Amino acid sequence: MIKPLVDPTKDIMKSPIHTFRWHEFFPREKSNIGVVIALWAPIILVYFMDTQIWYTIFSTLLGGIYGAFQRLGEIRTLGMLRSRFDLIPLAFNACLIPVETSDAKRKKGLKSYLQSRFKEMKHADKEKIAARFAQMWNEIVTSFREEDLIDNREKELLLVPYVADQALEVIQWPPFLLASKIPIAEKSVINKIFEEVEKYISKDKVITDLNMRALPDLYNKFVELVKFLKENDDKDRSAVIKIFQDMLEVVTRDIFEDQLSILESSHGGSYRRPEGTTTWDQEYQLFQPSGAIKFPLQVTDAWLEKIKRLELLLTVKESAMDVPSNLEARRRLTFFTNSLFMDMPDAPKVRNMLSFSALTPYYNEPVLFSIKELEEENEDGVSTLFYLQKIYPDEWKNFQERVGWEEELKDNEELKEELRLWASYRGQTLTRTVRGMMYYRKALILEAFLDMAKHEDLMEGYKAAESVNDEQWKIQQRSLFAQCEAVADMKFTYVVSCQQYGNDKRAALSRAQDILQLMRTHSSLRVAYIDEVEDRVGDKKMETAYYSTLVKVALTKDSESTDPVQNLDQVIYRIKLPGPALLGEGKPENQNHAIIFTRGEGLQTIDMNQDNYMEEALKMRNLLQEFLTEHGVRHPSILGVREHIFTGSVSSLAWFMSNQEHSFVTIGQRLLANPLKVRFHYGHPDVFDRLFHLTRGGVSKASKSINLSEDIFAGYNSTLRGGNVTHHEYVQVGKGRDVGLNQISKFEAKVANGNGEQTLSRDIYRLGHRFDFFRMLSCYFTTVGFYFSTLLTVVTVYVFLYGRLYLALSGLEEGLSTQRRFIHNHPLQVALASQSLVQLGFLMALPMMMEIGLEKGFGKALSEFIMMNLQLAAVFFTFSLGTKTHYYGRMLLHGGAQYRGTGRGFVVFHAKFAENYRLYSRSHFIKGIELMILLIIYQLFGQSYRSTIAYIFVTFSMWFLVLTWLFAPFLFNPSGFEWAKIVDDWSDWNKWISNRGGIGVSPDKSWESWWEVEQEHLKYSGTIGLFFEIVLALRFFIYQYGLIYHLNITSNKSILVYLISWLVILVVLLVMKTVSVGRRRFSADFQLFFRLIKFLIFVCFTAILIVSIVILHMTLRDIFVCFLAFLPTGWGILLVHCPSLQATCSVGRVVGICSCSCTGI
Repeated sequence: MIKPLVDPTKDIMKSPIHTFRWHEFFPREKSNIGVVIALWAPIILVYFMDTQIWYTIFSTLLGGIYGAFQRLGEIRTLGMLRSRFDLIPLAFNACLIPVETSDAKRKKGLKSYLQSRFKEMKHADKEKIAARFAQMWNEIVTSFREEDLIDNREKELLLVPYVADQALEVIQWPPFLLASKIPIAEKSVINKIFEEVEKYISKDKVITDLNMRALPDLYNKFVELVKFLKENDDKDRSAVIKIFQDMLEVVTRDIFEDQLSILESSHGGSYRRPEGTTTWDQEYQLFQPSGAIKFPLQVTDAWLEKIKRLELLLTVKESAMDVPSNLEARRRLTFFTNSLFMDMPDAPKVRNMLSFSALTPYYNEPVLFSIKELEEENEDGVSTLFYLQKIYPDEWKNFQERVGWEEELKDNEELKEELRLWASYRGQTLTRTVRGMMYYRKALILEAFLDMAKHEDLMEGYKAAESVNDEQWKIQQRSLFAQCEAVADMKFTYVVSCQQYGNDKRAALSRAQDILQLMRTHSSLRVAYIDEVEDRVGDKKMETAYYSTLVKVALTKDSESTDPVQNLDQVIYRIKLPGPALLGEGKPENQNHAIIFTRGEGLQTIDMNQDNYMEEALKMRNLLQEFLTEHGVRHPSILGVREHIFTGSVSSLAWFMSNQEHSFVTIGQRLLANPLKVRFHYGHPDVFDRLFHLTRGGVSKASKSINLSEDIFAGYNSTLRGGNVTHHEYVQVGKGRDVGLNQISKFEAKVANGNGEQTLSRDIYRLGHRFDFFRMLSCYFTTVGFYFSTLLTVVTVYVFLYGRLYLALSGLEEGLSTQRRFIHNHPLQVALASQSLVQLGFLMALPMMMEIGLEKGFGKALSEFIMMNLQLAAVFFTFSLGTKTHYYGRMLLHGGAQYRGTGRGFVVFHAKFAENYRLYSRSHFIKGIELMILLIIYQLFGQSYRSTIAYIFVTFSMWFLVLTWLFAPFLFNPSGFEWAKIVDDWSDWNKWISNRGGIGVSPDKSWESWWEVEQEHLKYSGTIGLFFEIVLALRFFIYQYGLIYHLNITSNKSILVYLISWLVILVVLLVMKTVSVGRRRFSADFQLFFRLIKFLIFVCFTAILIVSIVILHMTLRDIFVCFLAFLPTGWGILLVHCPSLQATCSVGRVVGICSCSCTGI
């Protein structure tokens, strides 16, 4: 690539050009240094950027290999699960049940991968293994039903008998594995019959000896009998007797019509009814006596389970591949069972496991959706509830079945609460997070039961122990289930740090009531908050005191009832603080004040938009054991776990975002942890060594602005202090992400700002100095280097186009156009082509494709990639490229990173154009227009590669970038191209752009107020930042200087032509200022005079235009070129004015004589 450029560069430097199309300040320069810079600059930038491309390819290949050896994707469909289901009980026992004796350590590595870890069941305690498996499996299935992922029928198909039948010598499998086996068995019977028929054919006795036509009748009668047994109603006794008689009739009259010897040997007599001697009434006396049959039966749980299983086996004939039908239930089942075949530490008993806590910071996000929020319709008549019913149709039907939903009962208060919960469990709410985290307690209770249960308790089942009523619980305080609960509470604590809970209670906000309801539902939940009270200090006046407070739900007893009644909250601990707790960033400060209330050796930090699953909670004991295992030379200080983005089904944008996040939290972090050893802390499912971090600065740095991305600084701090961060993929935690374009852009802006602060932080500086060379490079390319390379991607486009602009407008390109070696610049074409691939996000999709292929199959990965691009994924990723570039670059220049709330709600509304303009004006629209002008100018005045495919390819990618930055907010905006919405948006934008600002006017009401907010970053910028801002703004004056000399009316190349063009600008600015002042002073009292002035201005402008066209021969192209020249100049004046004014004000404030702000021109 480099060598082919050397000879053309030498030729260019040897051929000086003296013919210019503008006023050249250095006409005698002979080396054409400007051409060399324009040629080499994009090449150099692309090669800097190529390092990120090589890392992407390296991480894709190596991460995929590592994932394969970790057994990811071995079970990815229900068919694979069914084929290996006979090994699942052994896998449960090996992974989730404590080892009674010290067996040999589990093998790891290549050898263990190639060998089967579980062999045929030969365990002496096969009965116990099956019973333990049944208890855990059924709790998982029950959680699926409680979450409405499956319906009642699917639940019965998935359940294993709770109570072990000791009379059976085989394992009782869930019916979904056997649901289609009855027809198969019928076929095998029929095949056997055919064999017998062949024998009778040889004896010529087919017609006389066999009659199998009545077999379906017998089958139907048996199904009816099972249904009566299930209902077990005494009034059905006569019907049951009749069914028995009918079944006997079918057997004796039809199937064994001429085989009386069989019946006689069985019953000791003849069942043949001599013709005319036995009546139907006489026959119906069979089974009639009171002792003949025992019906109704004494009902037990074991009996009901057997009857249900028998009914399912007889009646369900469809393929087991369809159960469960819900895609989320399938994903969870397959991942969980697959994880049991992965390497994980042995589980200790619950009483011996490491204790841990979970901590969730909460501010004012949704706790529980209200009925009003769910039913409130947007301008299109779409409510949140309607939206949820459409994107989760099967779960809505399951919910209706579970609660007995009927339209006429929808005003029932209990149903309303159930509806609020159903909707909240599908949003990013605190209720969903709390339910998920409390699965830990439920799982520990179950595991403690399996640890402590005697043989008879185990055979009776966990369900029986759990169903002990309150009265029995009071009598038997030390019952088995009570002991299990006590052990679980000793090992797990969940604290939600609701920062504003005290203020919300005093204000009687619904948020506080919803949080209290969560504590009532989950009695072991603890809530920490900062309480602000007025205390009297001695004899002094009242002062505000701040307390870190921990509360739980209060348990009081009603005098008339023996049942425990849950009432209001009750203070457990109250710690006085020296002052306000929130001095830095809100979220880490929220964690820091509540961390004292956690306990145990482990601490899992959880965001309030996360979720957890019952089946994953069962593996927490195994995960905590990793702290006791050496990974390399040290024990871990942070255990990283993978996330599942559960918002991927909400919208196409959410799907793109979930795939991008999924590849980062799996294949990305897998490689960072091993072999690169540079994984830090990127999100809040990770588990901290609590004691390690409490003695080394905590888990959250909270300095204002610097620690905006507080997560990763915890990883930096842990690594710098000798910690070891690992990653484990046999456990997953749910995570919500933003689902609308505006939400996603705010989130990416926050992350880009955080990376900018990391780039300037001393943590990165110290890591770079302490790491060896390879870890240093790994750290760079996986943290701030990714954002720097993203910045270089866009900068390369700018450098290339401005280089072309210089060559085209100066005339150098035209002068060099005769040199064939310059025209066919193949290395430049190839370099820019690779840049365009990065720009469109194709290369960055490689890790995503590898991970999807690993876990779902490469055919599925290819189809998803095609579907993503058909749904404009390239547009989304190119648009997000601009977001990252803008906010990361601004952060490097000026600092001032700030948290941006995204809302995390469902996007069921149309965003106004004014809102999109405020959000994307500086980051996308202005830059898109600038690049569009550059491409238009180069199209008008450029010379080289016009006929080559490379030119078309490169300019296509740049035009794609321009169109994406300008129109993506409308493509991904609901009803973005509906004409009525466009008209309303235009009216709203005109109103916003016309309103004047002032004190107290919000940015969403006035353009001037918004402009002041947009310039706030300059107030905190240093001298270097302001200087670079001015230097970068000077690029907009190149257009006017170059284009003026290309007009038909300017044949002179003197500098006076450029100066005259500035005179035109000054005249236009003077006229605009005159109109602005006149509008304020004369529009009310001298309205006619003011209109006359405006008319005269219009006449003068028209006259000048006519004179220029007629006398000076100005063309329409000249008018268009003037627009392209003067528009960037006006914007450049604004960009130079604001930092210059801010610098002047900074100097003035130093000497104490100036106080000003930038309000535009």
